[in-house]
Amino acid sequence: MSIFRRNAPATGRPSRSGGRLARACGLVLLLAAATAAADEEDEMMGFLVDDSISHIGHEFYRYFSDRMRDTSRLDFNLVIRERPDARWGSLIIVEYEQRVVYRRFLSPNTSELRTVASDAADFVKQQIVRSKLEAQLQDNTDLEKDEL
Repeated sequence: MSIFRRNAPATGRPSRSGGRLARACGLVLLLAAATAAADEEDEMMGFLVDDSISHIGHEFYRYFSDRMRDTSRLDFNLVIRERPDARWGSLIIVEYEQRVVYRRFLSPNTSELRTVASDAADFVKQQIVRSKLEAQLQDNTDLEKDEL
């Protein structure tokens, strides 16, 4: 005996599978509406991604992230990249919204690394504030953000 019925029972009541189908369709429509209502504002914020390679890069990231967490709300995401070079030291790059906002070569001397990272965090924070202010003041009433 099968648990699925193809036709409605003789009592005139609809089958249970029809009610399940209606509920499933309703849930799908609700999910689609919720997904459509979500926009880029619902993006998760506060990530500082460590893409460093060497010990100096990891130390810079640690001091930099400590300073950023102490001085700002972290309503943005940053990527800290490092490109080590045997001749010049390590190139540290900080990216905000896929744009470079800070770049500096670090020598292998780590005595001033804490102050360099702290100054870098302050500078990056200023650049982010400036970028957000420019975005709010930009006249884009007839264009969407992706059209700029």
